[in-house]
Amino acid sequence: MNKIVLITGATSGIGLACARKFAKNGDRLILTGRNEKRLSEIQKELTDEGAEMLTLVFDVRNREEIKRQLSELPKEWQDIDVLVNNAGLALGLDPEQDGNMDDWDTMIDTNIKGLLTMTRLVVPGMVKRNRGHIINVGSIAGDAAYAGGNVYCATKAAVKSITDGLRIDVAHTAIRVTNLKPGLVETNFSNIRFHGDTERAAKVYEGVKPLTGDDIADVAVYAANAPEHVQIAEVTILATHQASVSVIKRK
Repeated sequence: MNKIVLITGATSGIGLACARKFAKNGDRLILTGRNEKRLSEIQKELTDEGAEMLTLVFDVRNREEIKRQLSELPKEWQDIDVLVNNAGLALGLDPEQDGNMDDWDTMIDTNIKGLLTMTRLVVPGMVKRNRGHIINVGSIAGDAAYAGGNVYCATKAAVKSITDGLRIDVAHTAIRVTNLKPGLVETNFSNIRFHGDTERAAKVYEGVKPLTGDDIADVAVYAANAPEHVQIAEVTILATHQASVSVIKRK
């Protein structure tokens, strides 16, 4: 059965890859992001390929705007089957004692509070219908801190705890909850982290073949389409030459 899949942060990277993969799977899409122009371009691309979709323009930090837009969904789009909490970012790589506090607020408000807002607003409907799937895009950074990662790592550790807690809270239902934990993925992630310093961002991936957004999206689609009695609770996805958050063998 085709599902209604809501993906946050769908204008680039893992979110966009998930949109394309779920569309190819025949699912109906609700894509969200801050960039209205980019969302329109993606909508044209995917609808030209036969996908059925809606776009919602909002920042996951804006709780009231999310409430408004979700409450105004057409009736035929309200029964969301899969929520992909993908919107997130890292900013800066400074020692904690030198960190930018505004960057901290942005990471915490996006990676944690934005994910919680989407979960709080979408999951009650899943509980009522006794079906649904929440896929949170976490990170191996949530398992172990690395130099300069401090607050970003803390937000992804929170994603793990929030995901595990939700799985417990809905265990009496048929809802499934998944935490995807990618390692090194080449998207615009590092470019954003370094505030547009493309040269510095490129060095993150030197000497190793990193994962792509498609690699993570493949796992998301697999988890969402596993048999109903199978819950893919947590998946760590690493590049072949990455052994842990800090051990990467480069050529």
